[in-house]
Amino acid sequence: MSRLFVANRGEIAVRILSAAKSIGLETVLGASAADRNGLGAELADRVVVLGPAVPARSYLDENLTVQAAKSTGCDALHPGYGFLSERASLARLCESEGIVFVGPRAETIDALGDKLNARKLAGASDVPLLSGTPALHSVDDACADAEEIGYPVVIKASAGGGGRGMFLADCADDIRGGFTRASEEARAAFGSGLMYMERFIRNARHVEVQVFGDGNGKVVHFGERDCSVQRRYQKLIEESPCGILPEGSRLRLHEAAVKLASDLAYRNAGTVEFLYDSDTDEFYFIEVNARIQVEHPVTELVSDADLVALQLKVALGEPLGLTQSEIELQGHAIECRINAEDPDHDFRPAPGDITRWNPPNGDGIRLDTYCRAGERVSPYYDSMIGKLIIRGADREDAIGRLDRALGVFEIGGLRTNLALQQFVVQHPDFRNNAISTRWLEQTGLPAFAERQQEPHHGAH
Repeated sequence: MSRLFVANRGEIAVRILSAAKSIGLETVLGASAADRNGLGAELADRVVVLGPAVPARSYLDENLTVQAAKSTGCDALHPGYGFLSERASLARLCESEGIVFVGPRAETIDALGDKLNARKLAGASDVPLLSGTPALHSVDDACADAEEIGYPVVIKASAGGGGRGMFLADCADDIRGGFTRASEEARAAFGSGLMYMERFIRNARHVEVQVFGDGNGKVVHFGERDCSVQRRYQKLIEESPCGILPEGSRLRLHEAAVKLASDLAYRNAGTVEFLYDSDTDEFYFIEVNARIQVEHPVTELVSDADLVALQLKVALGEPLGLTQSEIELQGHAIECRINAEDPDHDFRPAPGDITRWNPPNGDGIRLDTYCRAGERVSPYYDSMIGKLIIRGADREDAIGRLDRALGVFEIGGLRTNLALQQFVVQHPDFRNNAISTRWLEQTGLPAFAERQQEPHHGAH
């Protein structure tokens, strides 16, 4: 492997390009017309314009993407996250064209992409599961199953992710009111409207384990991340390690993730996600994300590893070359997702031109972004424009550093969620680690909205 095709955009494209250069690979970036003059295009050795800004005609066209990689002499392709990253057909298409796919095998992506099948695989590896159902075929079936499991329940799309096609039900009326809509949303997003149900944990933390496999059964982990600050099932703040886990539970969590990945002969980077019940000290399998995660930098900061470079090296055919005892996790890291969105209007996307870009800098501060002054944030893509990641000696130190960094981060020309992120970081519940996956929506956002109404705050 000598030339890598980067099939993505934004900050993850910049991240992959940097890692590729660090190990001496030539790079080609597949960009839409909207991104042809961006930072990623400047960093790549060559740029190929895939098509117009509309994702369906550029970043989501797998045939076009692989043809662009082949025609530019690339012998490997990194899909990043989102877009085509968990599409098994892309991995197969790469293989058929003699291009190395930087990620899991196609059959692994297929097996884990269906959440019901992933539950079966986890169960076969003795990973704890929440009580749940097979595929739901009607609203009446869902109501009957919910009575048996016990409310509240959460209904999910079997082919889904990112919170789409997913809703919480406290009673039968909630199911009757939301089932058809959620199924249709899932069908539109993922091509399948198949739904299933799980018991809902009220005081849950979203905790995930970063695993890495050589494809032959050897798997190591790089610790866990706590991703419990969420809005509409979308993560906003992630940190490593999870500060509330008892050490015994932490070890069992790691062991469960490694066991599952090892049983699957998992190849390359992946994340095994769990719900942790703070009241009972029990954890339960959610899913496996068969790709690099948005929040991988927090793991990199506490492990001093370059996970993307490791992805590329394993794809090159190099042995994993790491034993678990060689992976040392030190300190505490927190990541905030910086989004171009308007908090005063239900967080609707706020694209536009960045007129001022003054990020924080200093020891322990990392910023993964594609933005700079003069950059145009397109309305065609996800609103995340960067990730601010802070490392400290411990959680308290990291929070203090993050608070100060958010306070001096200046972005002009468009609305962002910087103020919300700082509000959360300053909130006593967050500082005391007294949160859950529902905390932001139930407590944080109402308190933030109330503060925004005060005379010295408000729109700006």
